[in-house]
Amino acid sequence: MKALVVGGAGFIGSHLCDALLECQILEEGKGIKVVCVDDLSLGSEENIGHFIARDSFTFYKTDASDIDALEDIFQKERPDIVFHLAANSDIQASAKRPEIEFKNTYSTTFAVLSCMRKTGVKRLFFASTSAVYGDKREMLLDENTPNLMPISYYGAAKLGSEALISAFTYMNDMQSLIFRFPNVIGPRLTHGVIYDFIRKLRNNSLKLVILGDGKQTKPYIYVSDLIDAILHFTFRITEGVTLYNVGAEGDTSVNKIAEIVCAEMGLTETKFEYTGGESGWKGDVPKFGYCLDKVHSAGWKAKYTSDEAVRLSVRENL
Repeated sequence: MKALVVGGAGFIGSHLCDALLECQILEEGKGIKVVCVDDLSLGSEENIGHFIARDSFTFYKTDASDIDALEDIFQKERPDIVFHLAANSDIQASAKRPEIEFKNTYSTTFAVLSCMRKTGVKRLFFASTSAVYGDKREMLLDENTPNLMPISYYGAAKLGSEALISAFTYMNDMQSLIFRFPNVIGPRLTHGVIYDFIRKLRNNSLKLVILGDGKQTKPYIYVSDLIDAILHFTFRITEGVTLYNVGAEGDTSVNKIAEIVCAEMGLTETKFEYTGGESGWKGDVPKFGYCLDKVHSAGWKAKYTSDEAVRLSVRENL
């Protein structure tokens, strides 16, 4: 089997490449060949350096929004399945430049789907997000939550991508799996609250500036749990579109994360200062909760709780 991982040199994508290269298709007893496409704007060669020389791994430094360049790869490699993880993952950056989401998130999805249609590839995994729901802080979000109203450009581009996948799947008899997941953390972080806190405290251990009021509370999922879920469901994809909320038990506040980071760094004198407001930045949803009944009923559950994922991620990024 040959898997094409779009965005494969990024944080989540590189962990997925790791897992796929170690995976075997049980009924055939064969491994998986991995083709990685990444423009290295957010990903890095360091993330994939430990397996880039393997015969079972091929890397293309390519912009996935370039349909012609991407189609050349599809035509040459003829993948059996596509894992689409290419997107802008720095939501604060796109708040200032929304065109980033159009190019890196929405346009990459259209390009991937177009190439799949032209080359007859039928199986797709797509990494979506909790941001598609918008600000529904008083609701427990499940896959049937109505009136999806994203408040960030990132969430809007992901929801638009889901709509494209729905149409392409129906029109071309595809099998598509969509995961909506919250913040993903673990080794190889390049941004986000844990990364930012560690960086700030290394510069000044006596003061930590926290965006918002610190009460923002969300579920965090450890990257190995997410990869485990992807592998659990990917080879069981059925006709049409299958959608899951994927997350961990519990949630963690920004204040709790700050306390964990300080504790793991051995800091006892750090003072917290707040920029104020209930959100860290415009477009940030300060609080939400996930209903995981559907994914649990389907036979998968995260190994780590949200708090456990945070503490483990802090240790691995120090």
